[in-house]
Amino acid sequence: MNFIVNAVKLYFNRNWTRQDMMSSAPITQHAYTSLKTVYYTLFLAILATAFGSYLHLIWETGGVLSIMKCGTSLLWLYRTPQQRVLERLLYLMDVAICFGASVGLFTKYFFEIDQSAVIRFLQGAAIVFGCFLFAAKVHRERSAIYITSLINTCILILLWFDVSQWTLKAYVLLAFFMGYLVLYSQEILYDARFGEINFANCAFTVFFCLPAIVVHAVRLCLGANIELHRQN
Repeated sequence: MNFIVNAVKLYFNRNWTRQDMMSSAPITQHAYTSLKTVYYTLFLAILATAFGSYLHLIWETGGVLSIMKCGTSLLWLYRTPQQRVLERLLYLMDVAICFGASVGLFTKYFFEIDQSAVIRFLQGAAIVFGCFLFAAKVHRERSAIYITSLINTCILILLWFDVSQWTLKAYVLLAFFMGYLVLYSQEILYDARFGEINFANCAFTVFFCLPAIVVHAVRLCLGANIELHRQN
């Protein structure tokens, strides 16, 4: 466990420790508000992504136009000044919807994953963000927020997903993502000590780590299947 914490500290290059993560002291008002805002933005973004995937499932809206629109909105998101909070939030939601409509094309072509399975996974991710947002609204201590979020998420995901080989893999992926979200939450609380938090950029960073984790896990699974096929 200490090795993992030290590796994370080296990655973020910060001075927080494992004891800071599990502190029961109340979070300062500014850091607390910043954390809730990031969680709320993430929850809206994942709902928008699931909505885009649902549109692709019904009307097959994903295609070249949705990919181009996603890239264009992403460009405008970074070109918009940080003072225009509402405008940046709208661009982020537009990116999320277009991404949700487009991601099914890649999962179907490269990994042969059905669009309904993508929607189920996004629903699981929405449960993760919803539980973190709910815990942040109820608790003020970071240890209570993290522990409550992890416990509630595990229970709800187990109740939501049917037991199968695919859902177990999805559950493991979401568990890794929950761990990453806890560590990034600690990073947000640390940065809040030095000024304002750009919640749109923070939400964007966490949001697009989710497909990166999925793609990496799929690569590992494909590599294991290829190696097993060679041995047989």
